[in-house]
Amino acid sequence: MTGYLSDVAALARKDLVVELRTRDTVPSMLLFVVAALVVFHFALPEGSSRLAAGGMLWIALLFTALLALVRAFVGERDEGTLDGLLLAPCDRSAIWLGKTLSVLAFLLFAEAVALPAFALFYEPLTWELVAGVALANVGIATVGTLLGAMAAATRARELLLPLLFLPVALPLVVGGVGATLADEPGRYLAFLGLYDLIFAILSWASFEYVVTE
Repeated sequence: MTGYLSDVAALARKDLVVELRTRDTVPSMLLFVVAALVVFHFALPEGSSRLAAGGMLWIALLFTALLALVRAFVGERDEGTLDGLLLAPCDRSAIWLGKTLSVLAFLLFAEAVALPAFALFYEPLTWELVAGVALANVGIATVGTLLGAMAAATRARELLLPLLFLPVALPLVVGGVGATLADEPGRYLAFLGLYDLIFAILSWASFEYVVTE
C-alpha cells in the first residue's frame, strides 16, 4: 500500500512540476473563468436572480475544467511517455489517481480566483456554494480523467472530450446548483457525494482497460 501511494504521489508531483515549468494549463484556466464571469456579469440584466447568477458560475466552472481535462494526457500521448508509464512496475490505476489529483489541484487553483471574482461581481459566497464546488471538483476530476485518457488517443480530442464529458457531468451541475440555491442543500450535497463515490470506483476499476485499448 505504501508503494502504491508513493507511485501516486510521484505521478501527481510530476504533473505539478511540469505545469510550474511550462505554465500551459492553469493560466489559460484562470483567464477563461475570469473572462467568462466578466462577460456574464455584463450580459445578464441588472437585478438578475440568484438562480441565473448561480447557473452562470457553474457553466463557467464546468467549461474551465474542460481546459484542464483536454490537456491532461496530451503530453504523455504526444511524447510517448504514456507507454513508458504503462510498462513501469506500478499499478495502472495509480496513473489514473495521480492524474486525478493533479487535475484536482488545477481546479482548486482556478477556483481560488473564480470564487472571489464571483463574490465581487454577483453575491457573497456561502458555505453551501463552497461545499458544492468542492464535491463537484472530485466528480469532475475522477470521471474527467478517465474520459480524457480515452479522448487523448484520438486526433479530435478537443471535440470528442466535451461530447463524452458534458452528458456525464450534467448531474454535477444539477447537484451544484441545487446545493447553492435550494432550501435544503443537504440532499444535493449528499447526491454529489454519492456521485463522487460511484464514479471514482468505476473510473479506478476501468482505467487499466481504457489505456490498454
